[in-house]
Amino acid sequence: MVDYTEGGGYQYHVGLKPGDVGEYVILPGDPHRVPKIAAYFDDAEKIADSREYVTYTGYLDGVKVSCTSTGVGGPSASIALEEVANVGGKTFIRVGTCGGMDIDVKGGDIVVATGAVRMDGTSKEYAPIEYPAVPDVDVAASLVSAARKLGYPFHQGVVQCKDAFYGQHMPEALPNSYELLNKWEAWLRLGCKASEMESATLFIVGAYRRVRVGSVFLVVANQERDKAGLPNPQEHDTDKAIRVAIEAIRMMIRDDKERAGK
Repeated sequence: MVDYTEGGGYQYHVGLKPGDVGEYVILPGDPHRVPKIAAYFDDAEKIADSREYVTYTGYLDGVKVSCTSTGVGGPSASIALEEVANVGGKTFIRVGTCGGMDIDVKGGDIVVATGAVRMDGTSKEYAPIEYPAVPDVDVAASLVSAARKLGYPFHQGVVQCKDAFYGQHMPEALPNSYELLNKWEAWLRLGCKASEMESATLFIVGAYRRVRVGSVFLVVANQERDKAGLPNPQEHDTDKAIRVAIEAIRMMIRDDKERAGK
């Protein structure tokens, strides 16, 4: 591969070099969420700010950890995961927002993904469509345990991932509405919990790169509840999802140390 930094020694898009990040990395989409997440770290410092990729590094329980934003969607998320893995990231948790799908999933709830529907385009450039997009078992289990420990209302299950935000929210206006609407109905019948845009890509790229990846989301609202005439509260503060990710990392740090005999 061509070195587009011309010997600069850093990753072309994220602006990071070896030693800049810890092995445990939180991946929000929005760069503005990075300082909010890093506030839970000890001694957090901004390390890089390049395009949509902002990185802070600090410590949790004495272990170096980082947070890098991915931007919106699979293409930019795949770049973030590839390049942060190149400089030392080994365990990744996507923290973001989603829209509820299952009728029992309400705004303000937490969703932990146990799999993802690959309606994105990026993952298809990494793996045949027959290969499933699933999180690392240890990461997903830690996120579930963390949500349960914190006492938040949460759901675990498959999420639907797409590339077009408005393909979900105004499918009837698009030229291929017939396909979008029919597939949406299929995902509902299959019990999908929520819809978002990055996890399918991250799970597939993580499998290819042999790194651990999981996802946790705040539910903003649920359009299916709205259609059904049910209460449809909205929530935009991602703090609960962030706290779940922080607690899950603490659990994994402890468990990884025990496995290593440290």
